[in-house]
Amino acid sequence: MAVHSSLSSPLGPPACERDSKPLQFIDEMTRNAHAVQHTLLSEILSRNASTEYLRRYSLDGATDPQTFKAKLPVITYEDLQPEIQRIASGDRSPILSSHPISEFLTSSGTSAGERKLMPTIKEELDRRQLLYSLLMPVMNLYVPGLDKGKGLYFLFVKSETRTPGGLLARPVLTSYYKSDHFKTRPYDPFMVYTSPNEAILCPDSFQSMYTQMLCGLLQRNQVLRLGAVFASGLLRAIRFLQLNWHDLATDIRNGTLNSRITDPSLRDCIQKILKPDAQLADFVSDECSKEEWEGIVTRIWPKTKYLDVIVTGAMAQYIPTLDFYSGGLPLACTMYASSECYFGLNLNPMCKPSEVSYTIMPNMAYFEFLPLEQNSGSDSSPKLVDLVDVEMGKEYELVITTYAGLYRYRVGDILRVTGFHNAAPQFHFVRRKNVVLSIDSDKTDEAELQKAVEKASEVLKQWKASVVEYTSYAETKTIPGHYVIYWELMVKEGGEEAGKWGRKEVMEECCLRMEESMNSVYRQGRVADNSIGALEIRVVKSGTFEELMDYAISRGASINQYKVPRCVNFTPIMELLDSRVVSTHFSPALPHWTPTTKS
Repeated sequence: MAVHSSLSSPLGPPACERDSKPLQFIDEMTRNAHAVQHTLLSEILSRNASTEYLRRYSLDGATDPQTFKAKLPVITYEDLQPEIQRIASGDRSPILSSHPISEFLTSSGTSAGERKLMPTIKEELDRRQLLYSLLMPVMNLYVPGLDKGKGLYFLFVKSETRTPGGLLARPVLTSYYKSDHFKTRPYDPFMVYTSPNEAILCPDSFQSMYTQMLCGLLQRNQVLRLGAVFASGLLRAIRFLQLNWHDLATDIRNGTLNSRITDPSLRDCIQKILKPDAQLADFVSDECSKEEWEGIVTRIWPKTKYLDVIVTGAMAQYIPTLDFYSGGLPLACTMYASSECYFGLNLNPMCKPSEVSYTIMPNMAYFEFLPLEQNSGSDSSPKLVDLVDVEMGKEYELVITTYAGLYRYRVGDILRVTGFHNAAPQFHFVRRKNVVLSIDSDKTDEAELQKAVEKASEVLKQWKASVVEYTSYAETKTIPGHYVIYWELMVKEGGEEAGKWGRKEVMEECCLRMEESMNSVYRQGRVADNSIGALEIRVVKSGTFEELMDYAISRGASINQYKVPRCVNFTPIMELLDSRVVSTHFSPALPHWTPTTKS
């Protein structure tokens, strides 16, 4: 029953007394967004006044927005890379932040093929934890009774390494899961997981997934929500169940744990809760052995109220598959965050995926917005807009200033203003800037794709063949998804026939060469995370891309301005391309990847 408290928020009466304070905090922060932003910028600049970076631009202790904007440039990661390399190599002087850099958070974005290293400080964990603490009070406004059951969330740690100077470098969620904020979190009836910490923190992805799925099956009647970080991660869990249900059912039937689970602490933990249950084993076997897997989520976890996954941006491509497996359960996108900064939350988490908007919390960082019409220009001092001054319907690139030492940093996210909650704007995530292909956390831009095609096409030279044109798309009907590259080839005079250079071993080598040329996030997804499938090249008939141009022109494109799209997702175009395919080829092996960090 809703509690009508004196601290009641405009979002609605809190579901319970403990939710009153978080909802009131959201109201206060968003109502006073301008003042909060002004105070926060002043704190960042005064605290870091003695840093090398701010002294370089002669800020001279100024903390007002006008001086800040007049003297500090808008930057990208490449601009900051020399300072980051110095910190990574062991320089502990106050270069970017007066507080010591505690570790680097590895971004899914890349620079020169390697993960970007985002500096962070210890207190940023408190800010992230604060945002996490606001999610359930908001969700409780829309979905009652979440304290009466558990969440089956597939959460994983990923590989970490150390920089030459000894600092940890790891993904932001790995940092959070390994922190005391997560490991020793106080009991909260609204935030109980089926997975024990030992399963989440196991570094072996198979053992972690297996035991998390096993715990989810053992507690199937207590599960009220299923989740993963990205939609692709939840689909990988479903695929894992398809491939391993027989072993899981055997463990449940016998009350013994599969021998492939070798992590000692994990085995001890699971064996304490695993008891023989023939009835549950029969149920799992009966459901999973059926040919039809439509609605499998609600068949196995019948009390599930929603799926908690990110389905905005590139993840929207997975919505139809999630709907198929879940029987159309609501998809909740709860928060907006990155390695650089946690930004805000969705105040209407049960809305349709196409209507998801995130409210920027003004206490997380100092936010500026670069209007998209200025984004592509060569203006070295573009006019940025403050958080409270963005305009409805316009698109902007997000620019942030953080306590950890990012100043006027271009994140690369393109956002569209959809409304306001009090004085704080709400944004729809449009896309990542310049990203062409994405399956999971990987982001491949046009330049990287072009480089990979060039590297792979070198294989064809000995056959006197070359790539005339190419395009691509992210195939998400397979689990895991994979990149599909369409190639139109040309054979020079004296070269071998198409059937020769289209033969299996040559084209497979091209596939592998492309994968070897991809950035480290892609290669980690292929090798360590199993989140991306083998790259596929589809060779199309000669003249296919002329047909593609004719089709575009027939729909109103200018013949003078037409460019071959390097990524396609429009069904008629993909149908045209697929109807012209003469051969298909997959990468025969995994590309090279090791968890190393360059200084």
